[in-house]
Amino acid sequence: MTFPRFATAVLVLCVISACSEVPHIITEYRIDVQQGNVLTQDMVSQLRPGLSKDQVRFILGTPVLVDMFHAQRWDYFYSMKKGNSSKAETRNFVVYFDDDGKLVRVTGDVAPAAPTDGAVLPETRIREIDLGSLPTDGSATVPPPNEEGFFDKILESVGL
Repeated sequence: MTFPRFATAVLVLCVISACSEVPHIITEYRIDVQQGNVLTQDMVSQLRPGLSKDQVRFILGTPVLVDMFHAQRWDYFYSMKKGNSSKAETRNFVVYFDDDGKLVRVTGDVAPAAPTDGAVLPETRIREIDLGSLPTDGSATVPPPNEEGFFDKILESVGL
């Protein structure tokens, strides 16, 4: 008579323990999910007013969204979700053209190459840059980004 009671107790214990939350000793690997166009500040600084659509496509790549109702506007979107985090980093960048297909202005998560009036700009992510205020001879310089990339860190660890 003790075996059926013991078997019933073990079965009830297994059923109850299956409903509880067990701490994960080993966590599963989750990949980083990257979507959209990766735009660097160097790419954005190459944009000048009057560039054609083909030249902009060569510099920035194919846009994520070309709306048929707004043919003179290209939207570039970037999203990066780290596997170990639930928060996603997103970036938006919009390029506007005139009726002749020439670049007029850009907006989005960019930093201007150099402020023209010396004023301190507010620390917001979304800015509109008037490309007409940038010099056309390519003399505007962009400071290098602060953070190192993945391959830079690997090359530095190897000693190159």
